[in-house]
Amino acid sequence: MAEETLKETVSPAEKPQDNIVTSKHSVTIDGKVIRYTVTVGTMVVSQESRKDGIYEGEKPRFEIFFTAYTLDEPGDIANRPLTFSFNGGPGSASMWVHLGFLGPRRVQLDPDGKVIKFPAPLIDNKYSILDLTDLVFIDPVMTGYSRAIVGNKEADFLGYENDIQSVGDFIRLYVTRNERWASPKYLAGESYGTPRSVGLAKYLSEEYSLDLNGLMLISTANDFSTLEFDPGNELPYVLHLPTYAADAWYYKKADPKYLGMSIQDYTKEVRAFAEEEYLTALFKGSRLTQSERENLAEKLSAYTGLSKRYILNSNLRIEISHFCKELLRDEHLVVGRIDSRYTGTDRNNVGGTFEDDPSGYQLAGAFGGAINDYFRRELGFKCERPYKTSVSLWKDWKYNNNSYLQQQDIIRDDMSKNKDLKVWVICGYYDLATPFFAAEWVYDHIFLEPEFQKNLTFTYYESGHMIYLHEPSLAQFREDAVKWYRN
Repeated sequence: MAEETLKETVSPAEKPQDNIVTSKHSVTIDGKVIRYTVTVGTMVVSQESRKDGIYEGEKPRFEIFFTAYTLDEPGDIANRPLTFSFNGGPGSASMWVHLGFLGPRRVQLDPDGKVIKFPAPLIDNKYSILDLTDLVFIDPVMTGYSRAIVGNKEADFLGYENDIQSVGDFIRLYVTRNERWASPKYLAGESYGTPRSVGLAKYLSEEYSLDLNGLMLISTANDFSTLEFDPGNELPYVLHLPTYAADAWYYKKADPKYLGMSIQDYTKEVRAFAEEEYLTALFKGSRLTQSERENLAEKLSAYTGLSKRYILNSNLRIEISHFCKELLRDEHLVVGRIDSRYTGTDRNNVGGTFEDDPSGYQLAGAFGGAINDYFRRELGFKCERPYKTSVSLWKDWKYNNNSYLQQQDIIRDDMSKNKDLKVWVICGYYDLATPFFAAEWVYDHIFLEPEFQKNLTFTYYESGHMIYLHEPSLAQFREDAVKWYRN
């Protein structure tokens, strides 16, 4: 299925034209009625064509589908922030950040993020940040309604560097056409949208002298070596441990002596154990004595809720899919990878790994159905092309130049050269896909000078990968966003 979807391009009849519609709406945020304009559609992005050094005009390369929200209030546009937002995947459309928490409309869920009814309706989003910043949601090429133009190679838009170039070229074009060069400009990326954000900060600055004011990095993935359980790579086992412990605490599977602690204090203790004792033990490898192994397994069992025997049989190393299967096995349940607060059932309760992620399949239909309905009925954008909520492009992103994609030097470069660039790292305690301890490790290793350290902010929420699926966390995010933008 994924291979077939990658072959689709825009037909020749469509390629020269933008397809954009606008409409007027209002929403109440923080007790104030906000009136705004929605601009939604596809924008063709072209590139200069030259032959033998002679300019031959602009060649259409691809079209980006976007949804822009701009306030109708009068005022100096130079003082009005503009935030571009997208998801990750890689290969995900922007529907999650769009209809999950940033935009003025959101999918109706219960306070814990569960679907109340299906199809899921949309409601006004009182937690939106539209009063703080204009918003532009971007679907990269091959996601949403965005496609390559006939005559262009699909490979030109896939992978880390190509993706950054195409999204960056769209951002420059949008800023230029809408006369927003004087506006403070931000990026808000989620998951694998966070390496896109970091790369875009560098690309936009170097290619177009378009410097940014801030990066909102939601559930970060800025060093893939922290996330990949490959042979010989011990780092992910250490960096996932505090999230395993948080999940065990949430389901009351941790040792009872820890259950009276707050999640903040508990994970602080597990962090210290992970970096001071667990990392050292894994480093020693087969040099560990049997006594050391037994002692370590007991401590890991108390933190994670898994049996000592299971941990010993796992050679003291617990992979995500194994943990998701084992934690609630006695209850015939598996926990989610994206958000461990979600549980589901497998066909086979004796398997070693979970069959699917309940925090994915329980929500995909609700968001996918809502966004298709929203574009057509509420916003009036008509398109018969399928809206691709997700396309598997992981193989194009996992490695960069035959090594793990690692961005510590790029982050340091971005922040050191642009002294006004604020970076906000947002973490969920129950996120196994991009664990909070891994994010801390990455930013502990960019080695910022003290004068730039003040521009880096971390916040934590009692939610998962998509922190906004927990309404109390969504409300807290709104308060934190007010402070961040206004500072």
